[in-house]
Amino acid sequence: MITARATKIAVRPLDNAELERGTDRLRTLIYPDHPEAYETGWHALVWRWLGTHPLADQLHRWVLASEENEVAGHLAAVPLYYRVGGERVVAHTPADYQVLPGHGFHALSLMRRFFRTAENCVSADQVPEAIAVEMRLGAKEAARLQYAAKIMDVSELPRVPKPLRPAMKIPNLGLRTLNAALVDVFAPGPEPEVLGDFDASFDDLFESVAAALPCVPEKDAAFLRWRYGPDSPQHPVTVLGVRDGEILLGYAVLRITREGDNGYLLDLTTRPGRHDVARSLLKGAIRHFARAGVYIIRYRFLESPVSPEVKDLWKLGFFFRNERRHTLLVKFADRGQHKMALDSANWSYNAGDGEMSFWVR
Repeated sequence: MITARATKIAVRPLDNAELERGTDRLRTLIYPDHPEAYETGWHALVWRWLGTHPLADQLHRWVLASEENEVAGHLAAVPLYYRVGGERVVAHTPADYQVLPGHGFHALSLMRRFFRTAENCVSADQVPEAIAVEMRLGAKEAARLQYAAKIMDVSELPRVPKPLRPAMKIPNLGLRTLNAALVDVFAPGPEPEVLGDFDASFDDLFESVAAALPCVPEKDAAFLRWRYGPDSPQHPVTVLGVRDGEILLGYAVLRITREGDNGYLLDLTTRPGRHDVARSLLKGAIRHFARAGVYIIRYRFLESPVSPEVKDLWKLGFFFRNERRHTLLVKFADRGQHKMALDSANWSYNAGDGEMSFWVR
């Protein structure tokens, strides 16, 4: 491990294999107890995938490194398209921000490089230290995302000792019965179907969302194929949809982690005001995850006219964790766009729309 006083370090582009290896080692030093920190192949896959985005030439990665190529920090700027006030704009997200303890000054230098490079910024972050640095350099809080979760299998809760888990079969039976009753009572309406591809109907749905809400990540069919298709780190996903003839009324993207125990609702988007469709998609998601045997469903989103309503999630047995909510931060060079983006009522945003979920395995 290097120290700030032992050698001179500086912000440098991550542009060679030695610095890449140093970044892999950095991750294990910062997160020594996290098995995924040692999965260098997985992280390389994520970066290769990000390099296939149409804006890949605007993707930047920097490291804090000594003259001997010892790495003490890392930060990336990931570009995505947004619609803000009807205009297509590019905004960057600070990603994979990590710095060794004792390098606070240099951590600030990394983020300064980000804001000198990125004209616009959209970030959904949970780490207080990172949020503080971003806000110090001009990003402003626009909203706080909801974090909703639903327990599906009490025997798999982390605090239940293994010897007691067989005894939890009776509570689980009651939980399954309750879940079935909740979706029947509180989520009537059309049955969602499993969709095979992101076709042109997703373009039409996105345009209806963009017409109703001034600030949205651009999620047309092409983006969704890139985001969740065969080359995505999150592949395979299950896509549920509700249609009225050829018209797509809403969709949900579901992902089960590699271990099979966590179910993620990465995206749930409907046409404006169609909360009945949102309830139907939630019903379909709960049933899908129940069949898969996950112990918990996790869902991060911003409540909006194209999302489920918080009250409906409560009715369907979800609970909310305020201490685990992500903060949506924005900074736009155009003053009008910046002012517009600071109003939470103008946004639609899901976990799958940004960097926070790129690392879900």
